[in-house]
Amino acid sequence: MTTPRDLMIIALDVAPERPVGRGDLALALAGAELLDLLADRTATLADDRIVPEPGHRPPAADPLLEAAASALVREAPYESVADWLWRRGQDLPSAYLAALEAEGQLVRQRRRGRPTLADSPDRRRAADRWTAAEPVLASLAEAVGIGTAEEPPAVPDDTTATVLAAVNDALMELEAVRQRRAIEDAAFDNIWRGN
Repeated sequence: MTTPRDLMIIALDVAPERPVGRGDLALALAGAELLDLLADRTATLADDRIVPEPGHRPPAADPLLEAAASALVREAPYESVADWLWRRGQDLPSAYLAALEAEGQLVRQRRRGRPTLADSPDRRRAADRWTAAEPVLASLAEAVGIGTAEEPPAVPDDTTATVLAAVNDALMELEAVRQRRAIEDAAFDNIWRGN
């Protein structure tokens, strides 16, 4: 299992009645992918730039993580963590949902019903990691509003802290855009009504 898959499973399992916003989840999944690529040394960080390690690829067990590795910008000045989150996050929740469904880990009760998780070893591993409050998974879940930690989990290193900070910054930026659009929409409605 990978951190993004675990995060997707937790998002479906822990918060089914209050789904996580797709944009929020997209940014967090992109951050989770990057953290896994950094952990297995497919890439390193130079300040906030993602530097791919030549010839190094993630284990072939996860096609989505392989796709993430292939998506790394391989020329200087390289890509910033923030740019990665926005670019890689595009449609990422749909990709993870489709992968889980194709593997039989996600089933739909009715034709258009909400998908539910099948009981599987992957689901149990994600739940174990969640229950143990594994810092990276807990931090990402907390960022998208799933967790209820009284204090933030201890982050293992500076690299992880850099990526998690970028995820939080991107989520705040996304929320600011949503608020601005809501205000603009309300003002437009008022103009139409003649208020």
